[in-house]
Amino acid sequence: QVQLVESGGGLVQPGGSLRLSCAASGSIFSDNAMGWYRQAPGKQRELVATITSGGSTNYANSVKGRFTISRDNAKNTVYLQMNSLKPEDTAVYYCNANILVTAMVYWGKGTLVTVSS
Repeated sequence: QVQLVESGGGLVQPGGSLRLSCAASGSIFSDNAMGWYRQAPGKQRELVATITSGGSTNYANSVKGRFTISRDNAKNTVYLQMNSLKPEDTAVYYCNANILVTAMVYWGKGTLVTVSS
């Protein structure tokens, strides 16, 4: 089992920044891909960014150049630095772990990000 706990969400004005954190515990293993997804009200959950254990990253077009995903393997923590936030970034952000050796996928409970003046 893997447990994922997100933190760092909140209310921010347009153009502002937030950093989300996701702490993983349990059978995380070393070979995994971590990611952030988001779900806005009335919309489907969508990919925001992913990062492999080797550091390869992938971003949704809507956040490229504004968001940066990173990870600290020693701490089993993944981060999402969000800059130049827009109202359309408002959503619940979920942490995701894809454990390759077990083919299991885990989700955190989410953290709400609200971008509003």
